[in-house]
Amino acid sequence: MQDKPQIIKGGNISIDENYRSWLQSLKSRLQQYQIKAAVRVNSAMLEFYWELGRDIVAMKPEHLWGAGIINQLSLDLKEMFPNQTGFSVTNLKYMKRWYAFYSQSVIIRHQVGDELETEFGHQVGDEFTMPPQFAYVPWRHHVEIMTKCKSVEEALFYVDKVIEQNWSRRQLEDNIEASLFDKQGKALTNFHDRLPAEQGKLAQEILKDPYGLDFLTMKKGYDERQLEDALVKNITRFLLELGTGFSFVGRQIELRMPNGKSFFPDMLFYHFRLKCFVVVELKVVDFIPEFAGKLNFYVTAVDKLLKADDDNQTIGLLICKSKDKTLVEWSFQDVNKPLGVASYELQNVIDSTIDESLPTIQQIESAINDDKIL
Repeated sequence: MQDKPQIIKGGNISIDENYRSWLQSLKSRLQQYQIKAAVRVNSAMLEFYWELGRDIVAMKPEHLWGAGIINQLSLDLKEMFPNQTGFSVTNLKYMKRWYAFYSQSVIIRHQVGDELETEFGHQVGDEFTMPPQFAYVPWRHHVEIMTKCKSVEEALFYVDKVIEQNWSRRQLEDNIEASLFDKQGKALTNFHDRLPAEQGKLAQEILKDPYGLDFLTMKKGYDERQLEDALVKNITRFLLELGTGFSFVGRQIELRMPNGKSFFPDMLFYHFRLKCFVVVELKVVDFIPEFAGKLNFYVTAVDKLLKADDDNQTIGLLICKSKDKTLVEWSFQDVNKPLGVASYELQNVIDSTIDESLPTIQQIESAINDDKIL
């Protein structure tokens, strides 16, 4: 049923769905322009920070005007621009450090007589211009990256991730703390042999090694089913650890064969960037060759039974306690499906007797209700 036009009292105006649609379009467009304006403002301010950092590095003002000159510069800038934040002594020192951190790549090349142009920026005379992608990253993100990364390569990795995945500062901090740069793309795989080049490269990039499962607390002697139970109970944290693009399909999904026999892989995910299913098998022991054969079968079964025509080839991921590189590579020689093997880290393993000695939630609640101490 079509909405009746809304008549505005006191004027010859009627509002219908066409007007509302146009108004919504204007709202969307204005929001896009506001985002563009914010990016331009951020870009302009970052360029100023970059140039100020460059000036401090090049001029060595402490040698010209004394050790306290940065404090004086901070006071003078605040006085000249009372409504502008960002001119604290600490921030001025960050600007200097920011420029010096990235310009080192050019300085190193200059020392060996190489071209003064790199993937990080361009040398123009004695100036090193800010890389254009920096404009899309907030200043506090830049400070976090610069102060915690050990190399320009690592820093640019996180800059790209912030832009690509729109990370908040907290997400950036968490991923740096989890050493994502050192883990991502490090799983042992056969993707270069079993997948098209572009898909294989992307699939390799999304897998880590090791996976950090420190958000779990397990009892000594835990088995695969208990680990699986714990991951399902903490599926949101596990999805964060797996990375962007994973969606949980389910655990022990039935793969029913034409002869009526069923098989149940541990966990099944779908990755939206790869556009394919990802079968995850968990092992609480070291890798052995038999694991590759079983995972290869599960991947085949998902391709036959669940994969749609527009889905890409299913991949398999085995997460185990530890692995030997040669053993994994030899095991992959005769499998025909794209597989990856990674290890996991789990520090919170407690003695079961300690766990059993602690009161349960029900016991605590009962004690509170009875107004007595356990």
